[in-house]
Amino acid sequence: MKLIIQIPCFNEEAQLPATLADLPRAIEGFDVVEWLVIDDGSTDRTIEVAHENGVDHIVRLTNNKGLAAGFQAGLDACLKLGADVIVNTDADNQYKASDIPKLLAPILAGRADMVVGDRQVDTIEHFSPLKKALQRLGSWVVRQASETEVPDTTSGFRAYNREAALQMAVVSRFTYTLETIIQAGKLLVATDHVAIGTNPKTRESRLFPSMWSYVRRNGLAIFRIYSQYEPLRIFWSLSAAIGLIAIIVWARYLYFYIGGGGAGHVQSLILGAVLFNAALLMGALGVLGDMMHANRVMQQRTFERVRRIELQLGIPPSHYEPGAAKTPPRETLNV
Repeated sequence: MKLIIQIPCFNEEAQLPATLADLPRAIEGFDVVEWLVIDDGSTDRTIEVAHENGVDHIVRLTNNKGLAAGFQAGLDACLKLGADVIVNTDADNQYKASDIPKLLAPILAGRADMVVGDRQVDTIEHFSPLKKALQRLGSWVVRQASETEVPDTTSGFRAYNREAALQMAVVSRFTYTLETIIQAGKLLVATDHVAIGTNPKTRESRLFPSMWSYVRRNGLAIFRIYSQYEPLRIFWSLSAAIGLIAIIVWARYLYFYIGGGGAGHVQSLILGAVLFNAALLMGALGVLGDMMHANRVMQQRTFERVRRIELQLGIPPSHYEPGAAKTPPRETLNV
């Protein structure tokens, strides 16, 4: 059994050594444990630091593609490098590497294909009350869309077995965390979660420079992903809401019309007609979205089969370069 721990990086020269220093080189249940760094177009010494600290594999993207693209490139490389299980963690050392065995336990026991680390957000001191509330709200929305029970859907500390990784196809340009959970819920991927610890904050988030940015980008990401996977629910709900408002507006006009004052409220009749047309449009968009979703499922299955063919043909990962020579095994961590 081969485990590869992947770390998406962008200008992580300062943080990467501490993150790598905590990673295990041997874990019970695995014959080989390797590290892979995805360099997302860094302009500092991230690559050199990775080599200096014994990273086994490097995926070096030419320019900055974003976290989601880096994650997907890492999955592809790990599969082509023969990984049976892949662990994803962050370069800022947010997650406790000592909890990797806990993350892997459900997969090794055959209970799950994908396991997400639950940071227990309410216990994180440097998260503001507003951010904690938004995390809970966002996770609830994703659980509804994915029909899973993952409590911390934005956690990037997660493990995939080979079958789960083969089925993941991230199209979002912003984040992989939400989309992969929804995909897992819609596909034949058994999900689980385990409580994990976090390290003290080392730097400000680069994904969210402000709370408003966090709300805006996460809100748009959730809506976009939700509408991709549940278009009928989204657009027919909007259609019903707008249609109800149209009926209320028409009822107001009818009330005044019966009372003999309809001539002074023609604007209600016009507004109701506009809203009714908007409701019909939302309903039509829901139908079209559902048809596109069906095509997307077929494309995803085709993508998975292409991946399997590439693996059988031995096609090497793109943007790949070997890392440093492997370091001697550290003390084995028990699962």
